[in-house]
Amino acid sequence: MGLTIGVDIGGTKIAAGVVDEEGSILATCKVPTPDTPEGVIDAIADAVRTVSAEHDVEAVGIGAAGYVDDKRATVLFAPNINWRHEALKDKVEQRVGLPVVVENDANAAAWGEYRFGAGQGHDDVICITLGTGLGGGIIIGNKLRRGRFGVAAEFGHIRVVPDGLLCGCGSQGCWEQYASGRALVRYARQRAQATPGNAEILLGLGDGTPEGIEGKHISEAARQGDPVAIDSFRELARWVGAGLADLASLFDPSAFIVGGGLSDEGDLVLDPIRKSFRRWLVGGQWRPHAQVLAAQLGGKAGLVGAADLARQG
Repeated sequence: MGLTIGVDIGGTKIAAGVVDEEGSILATCKVPTPDTPEGVIDAIADAVRTVSAEHDVEAVGIGAAGYVDDKRATVLFAPNINWRHEALKDKVEQRVGLPVVVENDANAAAWGEYRFGAGQGHDDVICITLGTGLGGGIIIGNKLRRGRFGVAAEFGHIRVVPDGLLCGCGSQGCWEQYASGRALVRYARQRAQATPGNAEILLGLGDGTPEGIEGKHISEAARQGDPVAIDSFRELARWVGAGLADLASLFDPSAFIVGGGLSDEGDLVLDPIRKSFRRWLVGGQWRPHAQVLAAQLGGKAGLVGAADLARQG
């Protein structure tokens, strides 16, 4: 199969792109994400028609944040768009006249990294995305592993602290409550409140109060040597690395790929994650260690991965 289209549905925008067999994006289009579920479907169709106007495309892959069924056709549950058993494949196919594959957005990003990014050369890869929450994808034996019902790799909702912090999913103690961008901000605000003298740089980048601290402030303050900002990244990394060690016990991959917005911080976050991973890996002094790699495709991973999954059929 030749050219395909990848669609990445975000909270504020929908991105579509024509992608070739080498993972190169030939044309792109972005449209605002509408407020209604049906409006999102119409916007997807409009974006597909726009990018395909000057290219001969053969299929469409859609990355959606939520649970996608085993047939890669129906979004069972998407909390941010309010889709419940939404027949996304059929509705988009009717509008654009092309075959459509629907995939979880984190799975699509994982596949993109495996095929065209940091995962090249690896047969067994576990990907995690560190953003507002925590997502993931499993590639074992060169295949995307989705589980019997299509909803595997929801790593962010593994319960790591019994009766811990309340999660948006309704459960308590989920991993993403301790290892995500939202968690990083919480750590920084709590530490700045407790020891403001150690957070002068961090507080100065915001409005002077702990409540005014945002993620971008923590990154900049850490680069300037702010003790509270650095310690907040270490706390985040401790939880991420410990979780990766648990995943290594389950899947034994050759590499973990860390993507999402926080991976843009490079060694500021990756070095302490690697240290924590080695610390918590069971039998780590006797067994081979998986590599912990930074994702390479950035925000393009989901779009490129969805397009390639459509090519796979």
